[in-house]
Amino acid sequence: MQKFKLKKSSISASIIIPSILAPTLLGFTPISFSAESLELPPVEVRSERLNEYTSSSLNTADTADLLAKHPSVSLYQAGGLSALPAIRGLNDDRIKFILDGASITSACGNHMNPALSYISPSNVGHIDIMAGITPVSMGGDSIAGTIDVKSPAINFSPDAEHLLVEASASTFYRSVNNGLSADIKASAASQNLSIGFSGGVDRAQSYVDGNGNRVNSTQFDRRYQNIVLALKGDAQQLTFRIKHQDILYQGFPNQRMDMVGNSSDAITANYVQDFNWGKLDANIFWQQIKHEMGFFSPEKPGAMPMLTDGKDYGYNIKLDIPLTQAHLVSLGNDYQRQTLNDYWPPVAGSAMMGPNTFNNIINGQRDRFGIFAELESKWNLKWSTLLGVRNDYVRMDTGNVQSYGGVGMMGIMMNAADTAAASAFNARNKSQSDNHIDLTATAKYEASNTSNIEFGYARKTRSPSLYERYTWGRGDMAMAMIGWFGDVNGYVGDINLKPETANTLSATFDWHDAAKQDWKVTLTPHYSYIHDYIGASKIGMMGSRPLLQFVNQDAQIYGLEATAKTTLWNNSNFGQGTFKSNLAWTRGEQVGNGEDLYHIMPLNMRLAVEQNKGAWTNVLEVEMVSNKSLVDNNRLEPKTAGYGLLNLRASYQFKNARLDLAANNLFDKYYQLPLGGVDYATWKANGGMGAIGALPGMGRSINVGLTVNY
Repeated sequence: MQKFKLKKSSISASIIIPSILAPTLLGFTPISFSAESLELPPVEVRSERLNEYTSSSLNTADTADLLAKHPSVSLYQAGGLSALPAIRGLNDDRIKFILDGASITSACGNHMNPALSYISPSNVGHIDIMAGITPVSMGGDSIAGTIDVKSPAINFSPDAEHLLVEASASTFYRSVNNGLSADIKASAASQNLSIGFSGGVDRAQSYVDGNGNRVNSTQFDRRYQNIVLALKGDAQQLTFRIKHQDILYQGFPNQRMDMVGNSSDAITANYVQDFNWGKLDANIFWQQIKHEMGFFSPEKPGAMPMLTDGKDYGYNIKLDIPLTQAHLVSLGNDYQRQTLNDYWPPVAGSAMMGPNTFNNIINGQRDRFGIFAELESKWNLKWSTLLGVRNDYVRMDTGNVQSYGGVGMMGIMMNAADTAAASAFNARNKSQSDNHIDLTATAKYEASNTSNIEFGYARKTRSPSLYERYTWGRGDMAMAMIGWFGDVNGYVGDINLKPETANTLSATFDWHDAAKQDWKVTLTPHYSYIHDYIGASKIGMMGSRPLLQFVNQDAQIYGLEATAKTTLWNNSNFGQGTFKSNLAWTRGEQVGNGEDLYHIMPLNMRLAVEQNKGAWTNVLEVEMVSNKSLVDNNRLEPKTAGYGLLNLRASYQFKNARLDLAANNLFDKYYQLPLGGVDYATWKANGGMGAIGALPGMGRSINVGLTVNY
């Protein structure tokens, strides 16, 4: 097993370039364990690294976009900084997100502040993506997989005589939305002490589509500052990170409201020590979020404040102990608490939205306590295995709630459904607890020096979120404020929801040249049966849009992923040319009635040719997506046509400077996003008449970036 990290480029270790290489599913490497060489983390199933051929901030300000080239990952489009990743059709709440050792949960009824929105692409050091069959050591209470994001590695001075000083400044411009990103980094380090700072801004206006029309409510503005302090000994390292971020505003074209503020503060501490008997890795984390939804732009006018205060804090501890030269055992314990207050202040002068504060979730809390054991073994030159078992205990509770109440007879009548629902909710026992047993069993067989197969089984369990269990409003407006699906439908929770349990089978067939340098082809079929999948059942209508309740159903998701990579040429005249491709097909359906699951990405493929010659790197990429005809009719999910996009990228490195150029969607193709939901903001701006269309994608964008390093 190998833990992938970005290599330090000739520019700076702080500059990274996003592209996902051809995947492997299980990621074992031959192992020989000793105390001195115990730098191995647990086996990382389906672990990918970012490649360095274009700057991470050149084409996007959204870290989730860095995952788009991975065949297992698709994105629910949301705000310009807040796309929601899905792994093989299973969306954000079903994924374990780890940011510098911290487990982060969205604190918003519309999931406007997902985990990846708290780190800018320019501050990403490496990302590990583990799809489906995930080691139990990489977290429980998730069924889709794990996305582990880390900041750039900390550098120390190589000797006691010198102080290592590093600095970089970057700026990026994108024409499609007049987007601008700027970032600075600086650090100073001795052999045993390092201190660093990074800060920046990401902002943009609303983008235009391929027809030259503005897609309303897609603008954003983010500011961030990070401080890192690290202490290093002979066999240990202690790292503190302090982060502050403000999103001043962010439009959401497929939601009824926008974000008018999201302020977060986070502290993480990581301690690693090598002993003569093994290795200790411990993290503690704390993050506080103050979030507000409302209206800030004439592109989507309105008046209604919604406030959320959330916290995530906890710890995780892992011990790696080599039992023999062939067997490594990992033992661990982790804990996470999420607290949430979601409340909607009254609107002055409104008969309906007042006189009370609408308490959506008050004193909500979700505690998870987990323990795990994992055994990684290298039996011989051909066989290696990973076996793991995990137990998680999840407890949830919340306080009493209230409706707006209403002013005057008309206001009271308009709030009658919510007032009755609040009374019924408060009369119930709201405390819930679940016990999860997760299992992972994987194996790799090296058939020859040009082929291998990796295969495995996993049982993974996830408890419902606070929003899935405890949202209670039954009035049209209250239900319309809940939902992270981009469909502007209305949703209500259910206290009695059961946890989801996914049983997953997967295998990767890998063919490559003997040196693993010139070519590689992989084929990965996968299948998941999900007991008590949390879907939605229609309980009413709100005008032309359905009102739905979260319910348990059984579902199955299956598909196929394929990747290829080969060297096309390698000579002095044209440098080195490489062809890369990946293909993904996923099908999701309810068991029994065969109805299609919501937001399943249709067949899609990426083809790219990359040339490296001297200081130049050039890439030509074709992105192809089939039409989306299998949709969730229950939620009025829109169908979309197939499309193809051509993207060009180039970079030139000169001494301590790097220039990045890109032309995305070169031919200015108009297309609609298969997972973009509906274009509510434009529909509303046009008078709110007729059917709501699907959300268009970005038109042509000419992007330019410059990075200078010291």
